[in-house]
Amino acid sequence: MLPADKNSGDTLLDALRDAEASTSLRDKVVQRVRSDIVSGRSAPGTMYSVPTLADQLGVSTTPVREALLELSRGGLITPLRNRGFRVEATSLEDLNNLFAVRELLECFAVVSLANQRLTDTGELKARADDVAGAVRRKDVLGYIETDRAFHQALVARAGNPLLTRMIMDLRDGMRLYGIDSAAGRQRQVASVKEHYRLIELAVSGDSQAIADLMRSHITDWKPVFTAALADRLGSDPR
Repeated sequence: MLPADKNSGDTLLDALRDAEASTSLRDKVVQRVRSDIVSGRSAPGTMYSVPTLADQLGVSTTPVREALLELSRGGLITPLRNRGFRVEATSLEDLNNLFAVRELLECFAVVSLANQRLTDTGELKARADDVAGAVRRKDVLGYIETDRAFHQALVARAGNPLLTRMIMDLRDGMRLYGIDSAAGRQRQVASVKEHYRLIELAVSGDSQAIADLMRSHITDWKPVFTAALADRLGSDPR
């Protein structure tokens, strides 16, 4: 038997470490750009250049390009040949449709979870604590990411990966305009207690109460986002 090639093994380990580092950087770029777009800080029509963004973030172009391509598959941005990636606009109809489908799927997910009677709450409570911390710091972008992480962990507990992926794709495609307004900050504060209550209801198995809470948890944001988007579009939110 020939001895193992140590240099070959080291090369493989180095390649794996590089791949892990690239994935981590890509995920961080995805989070940063997605938060900027959905919060409205990057307005429709904004162009993202791979070299420029890589320079701003102090990373190589590879994870930036991969991140922007991932976001383009979700429809937030569109690649333009030799120009970069353009932030796409959204409409009131798009927003209303997203709310309608999110309400349907997320209520179904938490009812399924309640029917199973959640037992291990450690991770969810930690995620809820992260959201509470972001609200205390008045960190809007931090709130967006920690809230996303909480809801992903919550619906994933229902045990349906396809449902989780569909819900998160819908959430990631929703523009959260107005989230840093006075009304948006009030809604952030209110959502903190709701997260802990969702966990309690999942443990107690109260499917009706958890469905009602999730419904209001989602739809109470609707007037905030609708008014802000209508203002941007110069239209009547009704």
